[in-house]
Amino acid sequence: MDDAKRLAMALNALVKMPQFSNGKARAAARQEPAVNWPATKAHNADFNPDVDGFESFLMNDGSTCEWAPGQFRYVARTRS
Repeated sequence: MDDAKRLAMALNALVKMPQFSNGKARAAARQEPAVNWPATKAHNADFNPDVDGFESFLMNDGSTCEWAPGQFRYVARTRS
């Protein structure tokens, strides 16, 4: 869960910047070695930015850094 918390903190700092986008979130997440990219890609296979907001990122430790649309921020969660 620490991996997802670390990524959420980094992404939440970027969310406050003008013109934040999925591309910028993905680029920041690519800098985090704890992101499980095959699992993230599979999880976001049907992702639609117009409906879903921002992508979620699955971590190697089993946690998830996901977008909380009502809060306009990323949150760390344990994967169930």
